Order: sequence, then C-alpha cells, then structure tokens
Amino acid sequence: MSIWRTEKSVDELQLFARNTLIDHLGIKITEIGPDYIRASMPVDCRTHQPMGLLHGGASVVLAETLGSVAAQLAAEPGHKCVGLEINANHLAGIRTGYVYGTASPVHIGRSTQVWDICIVDEKENAICVSRLTVAVLGA
Repeated sequence: MSIWRTEKSVDELQLFARNTLIDHLGIKITEIGPDYIRASMPVDCRTHQPMGLLHGGASVVLAETLGSVAAQLAAEPGHKCVGLEINANHLAGIRTGYVYGTASPVHIGRSTQVWDICIVDEKENAICVSRLTVAVLGA
C-alpha cells in the first residue's frame, strides 16, 4: 500500500527541479517506491569541498531534497510542506562516483512530518544519515 497522496512520476519530479539547485548539483530522482523515494547525486567538482571530498552541505541538499519531495507527495493535496529542521551525521568521505539517498517516513502527521534519509556510496557504505522535520501548511 502506498503512502503517497499525490502521484507523480520520476520524470515529472525531475522536470519540476529544472533550473534549481537540485538540477545544478546533478541530483536525479531515480525511484518512487510505496513508502520511500530515492535519488542519486554525482561526487564531482559541483559537490566537492576544497579538499576534494564530498561537501557535507551537498549531502544535506540531497537529504533535504528527498525529504521535502517525499513530504509533499505524502501531504494532502493542496497543502504545502516547508522544512523546519534538518540534521546530518557525516560518517565517511568520498571523492568520486555517486552517492544514493533514500528517504523513508518516521512520522506523517497532519501538521508535521519527519523523514529519515540515508545516503550511501556505490558499494552501499553509509556516507551520511539525516533527519528532516517539515511543517505541513494548510491550503
């Protein structure tokens, strides 16, 4: 059973992200499951910090993107979701390749939602874990 109250395709979500930070960083929504959403992000000059590692802020952008998109899809139609708080624990460094994020719900309420986002590398090693809380605003 799906938790989504608004149905969107991966292509529709990617089109919505055009000409935004999401697009600039190369984040691609790759899968919408019944209770999760996934995306990929390249680890390259767009997402590096000066020492050549994945920038923690880029990981947070990926996490907030996934959690925000998921929250909006899970909200009642006509409602808007806005971020209240995000945290991230950076667990390992990565210099090249791709990272993959998966957002899963912790709580989907009428006025707030909480999402866990796990970011891994191509070998499924944990790179970052994040939690996003969003407010659900009425129509």
